[in-house]
Amino acid sequence: MTQTDKYIVHFVGAGPGDVELITVKGARLLSEADVVVYTGSLVDRELVKTYAPNARFYDSASMNLEETTAALAEAVASGERAVRLHTGDPSIYGAIQEQMVELNRLGIDYEVIPGVTSAFAAAAALKQELTLPEVTQTVIITRLAGRTPVPEREKLSEVAKIGATMVIYLSVGMMENVVAELLQGAYTTATTVAVVAKASWKDQQIIEGTLADIAAKVKSAGIGKQAMIIVGDVLKARAEGVPERSKLYDKNFSHGCRASA
Repeated sequence: MTQTDKYIVHFVGAGPGDVELITVKGARLLSEADVVVYTGSLVDRELVKTYAPNARFYDSASMNLEETTAALAEAVASGERAVRLHTGDPSIYGAIQEQMVELNRLGIDYEVIPGVTSAFAAAAALKQELTLPEVTQTVIITRLAGRTPVPEREKLSEVAKIGATMVIYLSVGMMENVVAELLQGAYTTATTVAVVAKASWKDQQIIEGTLADIAAKVKSAGIGKQAMIIVGDVLKARAEGVPERSKLYDKNFSHGCRASA
């Protein structure tokens, strides 16, 4: 880290949970940090202890925006290295934009370090590709409206009309409502669904079913938070075998790096 890096805030994606799924750069910045502000309810404390054992910690779970901003600003003013650690990737439901607005107001520079979002950790846990030829080439990341609303045009029932692979965050506690809205779209009661709770953590849970039975299965498993919902025909294709191979490794398909057979 250079001398000027002391005077900026680094927003770092911690990854989905597994302490080894943070990026090399994120781990380095944590190891060099004097102050770390992190969400203790979502980020594994073991990750913080592993990579930043000598840093001063602030658990933002009980803090508001003004308090987290003050902690970061005080660190920068003191010439300390400050990291704002976010679960997964900061750009997905990370609420970083409002934090950066506050830093702009104070004249404090910052950098964002991407991380592995839980959608991809969930897909990895399922050993599932989210895009398959002739099945879907589109992945929708969304959430159900709750205490935080969504734009009317982005209601789950509206985006469900596309019928693509859908990855739904922050909604497993309203699973029955999720199912009801998905069924207003292109999906049916036979559509395959997977719910991955605490993807990549040691106590990870995987529940699979269809839109007909997934809500009951999730309730029976006691899953009420920290879970990804993945829905779409790609899940069924995984069980039945890939219906159509990609062109990427087809011996009869030529491209700039390979001639066809």
